[in-house]
Amino acid sequence: MISVVLIEPENQGNIGAVARAMKNFGFSDLILINPKCRIGKEAKNRAKHSQEILNKIKIKNKDYLKNFDYLIGTTARLGTDYNIPRSPLYPDELQKKLINKKGKFAILFGREGKGLTNEEILMCDFIVHIPSNKKYSTLNVSHAVSIILYELKKSGIKKEIKERFIAASKKEKEQILRMVNQILDKMEFATKEKRETQEKSWKRIIGKAMMTKREAYALMGFLRKLL
Repeated sequence: MISVVLIEPENQGNIGAVARAMKNFGFSDLILINPKCRIGKEAKNRAKHSQEILNKIKIKNKDYLKNFDYLIGTTARLGTDYNIPRSPLYPDELQKKLINKKGKFAILFGREGKGLTNEEILMCDFIVHIPSNKKYSTLNVSHAVSIILYELKKSGIKKEIKERFIAASKKEKEQILRMVNQILDKMEFATKEKRETQEKSWKRIIGKAMMTKREAYALMGFLRKLL
């Protein structure tokens, strides 16, 4: 299942427009994390024929994000090889990652003014970047939602995601990361920062790998031999 998550939305019109975009592409689970506005007349007007999505909105705090197997962040800011947390995929690459995977996936969209914080980016398994004009790269949140959901929808992924391979769960990924960290603890690093870079790199590698449950257990078996 794929959920759309808006972090601290400030404009109820944008919430309505996001609901409309979700209806257009066949998605229905909309979650607001600590919203800064109410869902009123403006949101309902912008939602048009997607009122049922507004009526079923879940309003939660950040702890709720722990319920998902994968958190996928979105950002207008590109990273570099030295900024591992902001090393992105593109929307069409996201589609290829999720196809034929079962699990609970949340796509996070940040605040209208400043997007996701660095802390929130670090929470994510990986991030997605929509290529746009470098002189004005930030999209309206409903436009960003539309682009990403279009990419997911165009190959029939919403149907296929339920049918075949089971993705590694959050619990299984956390276990792999614990085992990697135990191995890293046995190694010597010149600085604390280099140790932290390794930890961040492995988190992103594991996130982007989109392993199946069977692959995750195979990797755990291999790592166990190194401990």
